[in-house]
Amino acid sequence: MSTRPYVIASAAVSLDGYLDDTSDQRLLLSNEEDFARVDEVRAGVDAILVGAGTIRTDNPRLLVRSGRAHPAKVTITGSGDLDPAANFFTTGDVEKLVYTSAPAPVRDRLGAVATVVDGGRPLDLRRVLADLAARGVGRLMVEGGGAVHTQFLTAGVVDELHLAIAPVFVGEAAAPRFVGPGRFPPGRLQLTETRRIGDVVFMRYHLGQAARDHRRLREAIALAANCPPSATFRVGAIVTDAADRVLATGYSGETAPHDHAEEVALAKLGDDPRLASATIYSSLEPCSARASRPVSCTQRILDSGIPRVVFAWREPDLFVDCVGAETLRAAGREVRELPDLAGLVQETNAHLPFRT
Repeated sequence: MSTRPYVIASAAVSLDGYLDDTSDQRLLLSNEEDFARVDEVRAGVDAILVGAGTIRTDNPRLLVRSGRAHPAKVTITGSGDLDPAANFFTTGDVEKLVYTSAPAPVRDRLGAVATVVDGGRPLDLRRVLADLAARGVGRLMVEGGGAVHTQFLTAGVVDELHLAIAPVFVGEAAAPRFVGPGRFPPGRLQLTETRRIGDVVFMRYHLGQAARDHRRLREAIALAANCPPSATFRVGAIVTDAADRVLATGYSGETAPHDHAEEVALAKLGDDPRLASATIYSSLEPCSARASRPVSCTQRILDSGIPRVVFAWREPDLFVDCVGAETLRAAGREVRELPDLAGLVQETNAHLPFRT
């Protein structure tokens, strides 16, 4: 079971790295098309986090504009200087969580508008994230401001970084920057997407384990191209050890027509002790029931002892009602879904009548 949510840090910045200028008016760095992109990301997470300074300065609502369910709202604060009438607290019928080092006075200040949680003294981000995970938050979007982005990045708890670069300069030393000084993760980030959105350039980076997961899952998806023609799903799978070395690979129909990718890869390893600290990457959510054989891939993963499962696309209900991810999580396994790669899996399975 994961001890923290998957964390996406998101910001729009000027060409010289500023989040805003020093005027009384909010500097709009994104355009309408990019706001729509951000709305899509918000709709796909369980909670959005901003710092107390952002609540005081920008008074954000943090709602999903498309009409879908709104994610929970989260903030962290050292001083507890928050106005209970702020939009953060008064808009959206969702849970509002405030993590602070001084829970008693903050509860007195905010009353019933939010759940106030002790975040440790000093405020401990890992403690905050562990509590969010225990509350069912699997994906967390961090929208700043600069101090919060710096805290999350220097703590090494960011999995994805989304940057929208606006074609403007700010050039004011007193203006808020995207990040401040700190000890950031060493090395180069993995750039996994670039996109022109009107006059804005969007860039997506993956960091740390998330970068490795993204790379390996792409490799698993590519394996599905080897699948023979089929009336069912074309899937690829890779098993790696704790050091990210490939132990086995498999794809649907590799050794027999009814083989599933995970089944093939695991059969090559038997009772290998390295499975106890391995990760299995599958382009499709592991099946929890199947018509062709009595043992599902979810059960095979559980029997193998593999603690981590990473997949791209939730199995659509074409053949069975799949609850593989839920079953694995209920059994204490860490399950990571990378939905930004689901489109590649859907392309591989374009012969099936699914609807996105």
